[in-house]
Amino acid sequence: MSFYFDRFEDRRPPEPVPHSALRQSVFRLLALAAVATGLWYLSWRWTASLNYEALWFALPLVLAETCAFIGLLLYYINLWKVSDPPITPPPATIAECVPDLHGPDRPLSVDVFFATYNEDPELVRLGIRDARAMRYPHPLNLVIHVLDDGRREEMRAVAEQEGVNYITRPDNAGYKAGNLRNGIEETDGDFILICDADTRPFPTLLERTMGYFRDPRVAWVQTPQWFFDLPEGIGLGEALGQALGRPGRTIGGAIERVFGPIRFGEDPFVSDPRLFYDVLLRRRNWANAAFCCGAASIHRREAVIEAALRSYGAAVERAMNLTTASISRAPGENAVSTGLLNAIRDEAAHAIEFTPYKFHVSEDIYTSIVLHSDRERDWRSIQHPYVESKMLSPQDLLSWTVQRFKYAGGTLDIFFHDNPLWRKGLSLPQKLMYGSTFWSYLGAIWNLVFLAAPVIYLLTGIAPVDGFTVELFNRLLPFLIAMELAAMVGTWGIPGNRGKSSYLSFFPINLQAIWTVVTGRPIAFKVTPKQRQQGRFYRLVWPQIAVMGLTLGAIAYALSLHLAGSDQYSLTGLVANIFWGFHNCMALAGIVYAAGWQPPASEAKT
Repeated sequence: MSFYFDRFEDRRPPEPVPHSALRQSVFRLLALAAVATGLWYLSWRWTASLNYEALWFALPLVLAETCAFIGLLLYYINLWKVSDPPITPPPATIAECVPDLHGPDRPLSVDVFFATYNEDPELVRLGIRDARAMRYPHPLNLVIHVLDDGRREEMRAVAEQEGVNYITRPDNAGYKAGNLRNGIEETDGDFILICDADTRPFPTLLERTMGYFRDPRVAWVQTPQWFFDLPEGIGLGEALGQALGRPGRTIGGAIERVFGPIRFGEDPFVSDPRLFYDVLLRRRNWANAAFCCGAASIHRREAVIEAALRSYGAAVERAMNLTTASISRAPGENAVSTGLLNAIRDEAAHAIEFTPYKFHVSEDIYTSIVLHSDRERDWRSIQHPYVESKMLSPQDLLSWTVQRFKYAGGTLDIFFHDNPLWRKGLSLPQKLMYGSTFWSYLGAIWNLVFLAAPVIYLLTGIAPVDGFTVELFNRLLPFLIAMELAAMVGTWGIPGNRGKSSYLSFFPINLQAIWTVVTGRPIAFKVTPKQRQQGRFYRLVWPQIAVMGLTLGAIAYALSLHLAGSDQYSLTGLVANIFWGFHNCMALAGIVYAAGWQPPASEAKT
């Protein structure tokens, strides 16, 4: 059996960007300049620039700018410091990972979990074979388990053929977290390597990560996820050549020689995770706040079980306290028997699930918060810099939307219902790092304001500021320039422009996730499809198309009035908002293009 990604098997991941003390110092200077000019700009916006005759417009915009600035501050805090833990030799025995070991010393034991539900069993087979090929310089008890929530005979057959353990359960309670809990109950390895159905471990995974566990406080190690099947696209010369023949190739080639490579169809869904893993999570190591992202992570069993026991005990205690308080407040119930009280408490305890991985659609980050907040044990996490596995990316907008909504909804559900900012045990740096993640998903609210603002001005001539004056641009432009320079230097040369544009275009998904959580509806756990879904998905981007249409229509309307001699707009206001509107359209165009993107015929799955 062959897959569409077979032709990409020889691809190799990029090396992690090396740390540069000089570059980090330059970033800090630029970040401080951006913060200073941003505060200077915002203080003027709040005190001297508001259009009091249109506060319905002026206040939402300045509030949106302030919220975006808070997000920028959190982003800079995230990038402020670099602390890559040294990669140490892998331990030979369990005594090197557990200093107070009770009992005889022995080789390490590692369980590899492949969590699957409805994915192609042949896809899982590939991961099993790669897991068996992992190297380790010492004796190691490595056991591979297929955790099949689909209860499929064909998956059981693959496990038996590959000589690995097959584990299933009678229901799907708790989604993936429940599947992992069932796997933990059926196994006993010292460490657990979590893999999704499409995870393909590299031979170096264990030998380059197990050394971190020499520190008995290290609870888990997250390795970067790398999508080896991301479309590479075609160059401008080739694209123009397909449309215009030789003249097109000549023109396109000449343009690329001047401006550098220009590619079309390259990673149309902006799925490349390098910026997230190599910059954001990697630079949370100093704060001990690099959270688990599920697949390609290694966990110390003791930490997961102990955190679950503490969380369970605390939940039972809260339930019993509430039960006791409700009984004591009940009129005429002063003579409640001890037996009845104990029975009620036992019932409350049984109603609470024991969950090594939190029963949640975002079980990975949720479990990270539980472990990080355990001050007594002071559990540590590590974001390993090297890619140690490969996996598949969403290859169509429907799959991409399922994945992004799950990320957004799960994270926001934690924010609204068990906010780590109020959780005891987390340090201030940890709260700031988690807060940065949650704040980014709320950004859809103020991004909607940024998208609407130029449309409102161009259609009505009403300005949110007290005139588009020279002072406005004198204060705004230094801030924007410093911010862009800080982003360029702070991301270590990993391009971030497409990521910023796509972040603006995510607004419908994130708004839907916010509304779903606020209205109390559950976030359904849907497995991200591992095969390309056929068709074009413009129905999924109708909000972006509508905003682009409104923006372009507003630009045409304002220009026609101006050319007809209308004095409804100032020249600076017209130019600024046309530029702003075009910028928004360019940012949204990427996701609209992705909705209709089709892989080349040669890449179709066979």
